[in-house]
Amino acid sequence: MAKKFKIKKGDTVMVIAGDDKGKTGTVLKVLTKKDAVIVEGCKIARKAIKPSEQNKEGGFVNKEMPIHISNVKKVEG
Repeated sequence: MAKKFKIKKGDTVMVIAGDDKGKTGTVLKVLTKKDAVIVEGCKIARKAIKPSEQNKEGGFVNKEMPIHISNVKKVEG
């Protein structure tokens, strides 16, 4: 049976635990298998990118990482 969460893509949430505590943002993606969400502008990590056809030089890119669903709460509005 599929898991059901009260938080959905597009909702505004506040981070209530971790390094980004107190920040608010929009949910970009809900990862049901990991019980996590990806929030815009929160938990940013610098990832190394290898050179490819689309990205000739490679280098680094900032990327949002998943936050466990228990560490966010829905904000009204």
